[in-house]
Amino acid sequence: MPKFGMARPKLQLTLTPPQEQHLEQLLRAPTTAQKLVRRAQIVRLAAEGLDNQQIAVQLQTSAPTVGLWRQRFLDGGLAGLEEAPRPGRPSGQDAQKLRRALQEVTQPRSGRKRWSCRSMARHVGLSKDAVQRLWKANDIKPHRTRTFRLSNDPDSERKFWDVIGLYLDPPTQAVILCCDEKSQCQALERTQPGLPLGQGHIQTRTHDYYRHGTLTLFAALNYLNGKILAQRAPRHRHQEWLKFLQMIEAETPAEVAIHLILDNYATHKHPRVMRWLQRHPRFHLHFTPTSSSWLNLVERFFRDLSEDVILPGSFGSVKELTEAIWQSLAERNLAPARYEWRADGKAILEKIGRAREALARQDRVT
Repeated sequence: MPKFGMARPKLQLTLTPPQEQHLEQLLRAPTTAQKLVRRAQIVRLAAEGLDNQQIAVQLQTSAPTVGLWRQRFLDGGLAGLEEAPRPGRPSGQDAQKLRRALQEVTQPRSGRKRWSCRSMARHVGLSKDAVQRLWKANDIKPHRTRTFRLSNDPDSERKFWDVIGLYLDPPTQAVILCCDEKSQCQALERTQPGLPLGQGHIQTRTHDYYRHGTLTLFAALNYLNGKILAQRAPRHRHQEWLKFLQMIEAETPAEVAIHLILDNYATHKHPRVMRWLQRHPRFHLHFTPTSSSWLNLVERFFRDLSEDVILPGSFGSVKELTEAIWQSLAERNLAPARYEWRADGKAILEKIGRAREALARQDRVT
């Protein structure tokens, strides 16, 4: 016999990581309208498992209001919290289509890797613009992919704080050099001259080119003043790395300690290199965790050099490429710009921890 007076069971409300981030932004932003803040609070508490009556008491509102915005979120995601574009509630059919466009975006059709706005619109029976607005409001971007790599280094946290400590609290009477090599810098010559940048049209260059050889660039970025020490080499073996260390030794005042931030490339740990370092005790090595080259700020310099000099250029020989790089280095060292570390180390490790948990959940699902 049915029991009367019991509340109907509510559909489970769960948040994706992008939705959680967007809700947090709404709640923290000082310009968010108070009515939107209230709706975001309702959704967040509902995701925590509270029922409508509990949420209503906590937020000092009514249970029907809580039920309305809970259902609006289930129907349209974050877009459902916004004001309706026209008077009246959307039809049940439209709400169902919107819900499908959100739920099925992570389930591509057989033989496809992702949905597009147009293919999803045809699939659920909405317009392309409606799907586009819905995905934008929920921060869904099927057309984009981000690459990542989590370190499997068992000593990663110690190495992480070792490097961060140099950035945040540099030792006195010492220089901090972020070192690495950029191998395979190609001297590419475009087959035809392109059009320069001008008003009304963008710069052009041909997609094909002639190869004229490569070079390896060893670089040491002085973290404290932004200057670059560099050396060109035909290859990047331990012999070339040792020559670069000898150049650093000659170019650095004898009374200061030298702290080198390096990755785990075998060249940097070659026995001949380690024996040389033992004879020069003022060198101190700080290795980044494996797969964490982003900790080494010289990578920022290499990126800028590639985008400003190497990739847009056309070089008829390795000599021309070398001259262009050395001219850029000379100009930079006349007015060096520092790459200053400002990120919070604890927040970075927490983000890495969340990424590991998300991957673990995904492994359990698959």
